[in-house]
Amino acid sequence: MRSLLVAACAAWAVASSGAVAQGAYPERPVRIIVPFPPGGPADVLARIVGDKLGQSLGKPFIIENKAGAGGNIAAQHIATALPDGYTIHLTSVGPMAVAPHLVKTLPYDPKRDIAPITMGVVFPNVFVVPSGVPAKTLAEFVAMAKQRPGKLTYGSSGVGGAGHLAGELFKERAGIDVLHVPYKGGGPAMTDLLGGRLDMYVGVPSTVGPHVDAGKLRALATTGAKRTSMMPNVPTVAESGYPGFEAINWYAFVAPARTPKDLLDFWNRELTKALNDPKIVAELAKDGLDPAPGTRDELAQYIERESLKWGKIVREANITAE
Repeated sequence: MRSLLVAACAAWAVASSGAVAQGAYPERPVRIIVPFPPGGPADVLARIVGDKLGQSLGKPFIIENKAGAGGNIAAQHIATALPDGYTIHLTSVGPMAVAPHLVKTLPYDPKRDIAPITMGVVFPNVFVVPSGVPAKTLAEFVAMAKQRPGKLTYGSSGVGGAGHLAGELFKERAGIDVLHVPYKGGGPAMTDLLGGRLDMYVGVPSTVGPHVDAGKLRALATTGAKRTSMMPNVPTVAESGYPGFEAINWYAFVAPARTPKDLLDFWNRELTKALNDPKIVAELAKDGLDPAPGTRDELAQYIERESLKWGKIVREANITAE
């Protein structure tokens, strides 16, 4: 049965590859698989880029949300999807660079089963505290934590996610003991944060920004190498006394590993054109998303660096899957 499936996959791939050579590709609708629920940054990226690709290629782009397990469910779907070029996937740091160090029985191998296409967008996390927490700066929060080791809490949207990793990396750099409280998504975490049941939260600017503007939360620092346009007055962690600190979110476009090279190259060209379009850049900027398209090799090398970086943090912080 498995040999028949492999043969069928190869036949579909060859047919699609031939269509590229003839200039007739794509001949039917294309799916973009999003690893998170509707409404978040990944979903926003997929819909904006999907609309642009639909206009330029003359075929519908269907957004399909496959949320769960921090993106690992969607990653497993990538590994088993037909390599015919009609399914593009978004992925992120969790399933590509963290899960292999965190989950002992991971049902896919990012290096073996998933082919890089291009980086999509990058964006920082932001450390925020409720307005009732006295710390006005990151330095003041660190001082509070050192006065009360193990007593303060910080929340994230889940174990092994970008927010959790940023928090653990900062704890290591700052030499503080703060208890991580994982949630199953950003919504429940925000509820507890706004209710004063968390001392700090590591979220994304588009989610916490409205609450910061309303005075309910206070932004202490962002985690990128440079300030974000959504919060230009908020310093980075590096500016706040921790040079070289960087812990960013990213979403990249990938495909099943058996997808033919000319199909991967086709999507790299089309996605790069879409992500470099000034209108798309401006639209994504509204949600704090910075397009960062590049070559397939550049994405593969970046994922490898991320895997080495976060694998070290997983081991040193003794992070385990829920």
